[in-house]
Order: sequence, then structure tokens, then C-alpha cells
Amino acid sequence: MVVEPLVRSALLEDLGRAGDVTTAAVIPWDLVAEACLVARQSGIVAGLGVAALAFRLIDPNIKVTAMLPEGSWVVEGDIIASVNGPAHGLLAAERVALNFLCHMSGIATETAAVVSAIKAYSARLTCTRKTTPGLRALEKYAIRVGGGLNHRFGLDDAVLIKDNHIVLAGGVRPAIERARASVSHMMKIAIEVDTVEQLAQALTLGVDSVLLDNMGTAVLEEAVRLARGRAITEASGRITRTSAPKVAATGVDYMSMGWLTHSAPVLDIGLDIADDGLSRCYAQRNPERDMCKP
Repeated sequence: MVVEPLVRSALLEDLGRAGDVTTAAVIPWDLVAEACLVARQSGIVAGLGVAALAFRLIDPNIKVTAMLPEGSWVVEGDIIASVNGPAHGLLAAERVALNFLCHMSGIATETAAVVSAIKAYSARLTCTRKTTPGLRALEKYAIRVGGGLNHRFGLDDAVLIKDNHIVLAGGVRPAIERARASVSHMMKIAIEVDTVEQLAQALTLGVDSVLLDNMGTAVLEEAVRLARGRAITEASGRITRTSAPKVAATGVDYMSMGWLTHSAPVLDIGLDIADDGLSRCYAQRNPERDMCKP
């Protein structure tokens, strides 16, 4: 229900008013093609199901067969999946399928790299709400494929009192007290603090977790000691793959990184139709042969 409208919208955006005019002009309508999704660099695959959906929405006769399961580590040249079916549909869906697959695989790859970098520590890696508008569900899924955890999906998941809330509420105490008086006992309450003084005040008011924002490692260590056993700790603010191990070494329970979803580079994956494959396709230009159905 969430994914299909996104993929359908992307296809409509790409096809425009007249569809794939190049393929319509160049490729015979009865041609069946065989292609492969091929890794052009090393990384983790995420989004195969989304890519397959793009092909299927264009033409249900296109069959995508995974050669490697979701979450696999691939190297350059690895065949991730085969794609077989009517050539017109295959080419019309190609770019949308690859856009989703490359983007999600890039997020999964970077997530896995950070998870590996902090594996010696107890800290767990989470994402944030700094996602591409409309793509949050897919990007957060890619985080999980890469071994990370999901933070809030939306503003309704939990109470998270941030710096602007504190300013507008008149301070840490009134912000927490109003939240505690207003929400269900089932709702977790977290607060973002950027000083040890704010943290000390928040801990006396019984919050569930504290988001330690943009603290240096020395301050972060002090904050973790102060909060231990009293609230869950989460470090945030411009954490990178390079700095992540130092942050994890402070003893925080979680680390949140917006970079994973808003700036991770794509993983280069291509759709290749080999010359010999094309020859076989021409040999199979029999419209009565039902070779493409799943």
C-alpha cells in the first residue's frame, strides 16, 4: 500500500505524456529481451522487490529472478538478478527500477559500513527523519537491510522535545511537565539536550531517553555517566563513518545519523543486455510463446 504508489508515480513521471518514444521508434513490439542487473561496484543490495515492482507495473509479463538475496554483499561484475520479458516494458521501466535499487543499496551499504566500524562497542546505529520526502519508508527499510535500526517514522511515534520546543515552552522543566501531563502513559518521552546542565535537569524529571546533541566526546562521556541507569542515551549531530567509533566508545546506547539517508551515495548497478543475449531474444520473437510469465 505504501510502496506501489511511489513506484507508480515515478513511472508516470518518467513516461510523461507519450511514453518511451525512443523504444517505440527503434524496437519491434514483439521483441522479448533477456537482461541482467549487474553490480558495477562493491556494496550491499537493497530494494530488489521495489525494482521488480517497477518492471511488473509496466508489464506483468516481465519476470525478475533474484540470483542473490536481498542484503547480499556484491562485488563488481556480480549478477544480482535476471530480467526477462517484453523489451518495450523492460526498457521503459529500466531507469525507475535502477533509481530505486541504486539509492536503497547505497543507503544499505553505508549503514553496513558504520555498523562494522562500531561493532566493538555496544552502541546501536539508528537513522533519523532526515529522509527524502515521500521515500521515508523505503529509505528506512534500506537502513534495516544494512544492519541499522529505525528511529521515529513520524511525529506521532513518540514525544521528542527538541531545542525549539524547549525555547518556546520556556525551558526544560515546563516542556517535560506539559508533555507528561498531556500524553498517554504508553507514549515514550525523550528530550534533546546540548549541555550537561540541561541533561541533569531532564533526568530529575524522569524522561525515558535523552538525545545528546552535538557534544564533544569528553562531554559525551560525562553525560553518559550521569544518565547511566536513569535514561537511554542517544548521540546525534554530524556523526560520520570516521567519527562513529569515537562516539560509540563513550558508552552511548544509540547513535543517530541523518547522513545515512540524506547524503549516502548510490551504489552503481546497471541493466545489461549482452550481445549473445540479444541474439537469443531475436530467435525467440514468437508472440505465441509464453516464455515471460512468472
